[in-house]
Amino acid sequence: MHKKNGNTEFGLIRHGETLWNIEKRVQGQKNSPLSENGIKMAEIWGQILRGRGYDRILASDLGRTMETAAVINKFLHVPVSEEKRLREMDWGSFTGRVYRNVRKGSPDIIDYGKMEGWDFHPPEGESRRSVYSRSVKALKKAAEIWPGEKILVVTHEGVIHCIVNFLENRKFIFSEPLILEPFHVHHLICNENQLSIVKLNAIDLKRQCT
Repeated sequence: MHKKNGNTEFGLIRHGETLWNIEKRVQGQKNSPLSENGIKMAEIWGQILRGRGYDRILASDLGRTMETAAVINKFLHVPVSEEKRLREMDWGSFTGRVYRNVRKGSPDIIDYGKMEGWDFHPPEGESRRSVYSRSVKALKKAAEIWPGEKILVVTHEGVIHCIVNFLENRKFIFSEPLILEPFHVHHLICNENQLSIVKLNAIDLKRQCT
């Protein structure tokens, strides 16, 4: 139920598996459709998330996230909104290339620690700091529009990493221990325009898809 002055809760998940995921290609802001397994994953997630009180779905406007949201919503039956600022990081000239070819073709960037830190950005792409800034603005705007609602956010792995690493005051370097499990729901809350983490890895979706 819409509560005018309540805190807005967010459950963040990434999209289902895509064809480019299988091919190990850099997706960035280009799109690849969900694989058959990706569709199955989204169907199972919808069953798991049904009945958990979500008022709406907010999704990145890229095809793979909107497709994931549509499949999940067969079970939630809530309004769906799209948000361009929740797109994956723009990987510039690396987009569409197979990861191993990127490593071979750009060793000066890939092999010497230059991918670390908040200000790293691929050629013609954007920085992690930029991803954090735009995605948090999107969540805060959603909290302003839908105060007190519980919102399922279907976005991208890079976006989730940027939001969580910033809120946890991490440096985004390889020596930091991993804190995010893949294919989990991560719970955040927005209170008086301040975003904070409630619980990471709150719901295990991957285990349910094996």
